[in-house]
Amino acid sequence: MPVVIVTGASSGIGRVTAERLAGNGFTVVLAARRADKIAALAEQLPNAVAVPTDVRDQQALTELVARARAITGRIDGLVNNAGVGGVASVLSEDAAVEGMIQVNLLAPIRLMRAVVPIMREQRGGAIVNIGSVAGEVGMSGVYSATKFALRGMTDSVRRELAGTGIGVTLVEPGYIAGDANRNRSGLPGPEIVAAAVESALRRPRRRVIVPAKYRAAVLAAHVFPGIADRMYAGKAAGKGDVKGRL
Repeated sequence: MPVVIVTGASSGIGRVTAERLAGNGFTVVLAARRADKIAALAEQLPNAVAVPTDVRDQQALTELVARARAITGRIDGLVNNAGVGGVASVLSEDAAVEGMIQVNLLAPIRLMRAVVPIMREQRGGAIVNIGSVAGEVGMSGVYSATKFALRGMTDSVRRELAGTGIGVTLVEPGYIAGDANRNRSGLPGPEIVAAAVESALRRPRRRVIVPAKYRAAVLAAHVFPGIADRMYAGKAAGKGDVKGRL
């Protein structure tokens, strides 16, 4: 069975993705800080291994990759899903800004750096980075900044690894039902993102925006940035709470 690491696997998109992958023939390595939650999840899934991991800790990431590789000698997939949101204003406290950069950007870079040599050696693999529509349209301050940066890094890594057999895909969700969006109704559930992740692991592509309705908004923001400026004027000035899926 293909071995896939999923970070932020204790809740939300990460948990639902892990459940889907484990049910469809993958061996899933569950990575998150909440050891009790991923241990309980691993017991429920047919093919899962729980590895408590703080993605801000370089040594923890090294151990995570080693544990994953020890299962079959391969790492077939990496899903960089762990993330924190909030911090909309440039005036936000430094600790919150640094924490968001560590989780949303530095951790995915470190994990890619750890798994790429393994995937090169085995001549194949797939990396899926979970970005955000906020990484296409600047509207969420530091959060948008980390997702813009992750988008650029994903493009760069894809081009660097062209011809190696390693696929690199960016999945960009819009608003998805969950704790961070409790005040919004009628949103699709994390299952739509999990399906996109599985598809990208099996058949990598450049970018996937989910739900599809956000594609037009992203295109419009790039072609007519002045419209986006007017739409979001003043709306990113508040200071949001930090929430996430570690």
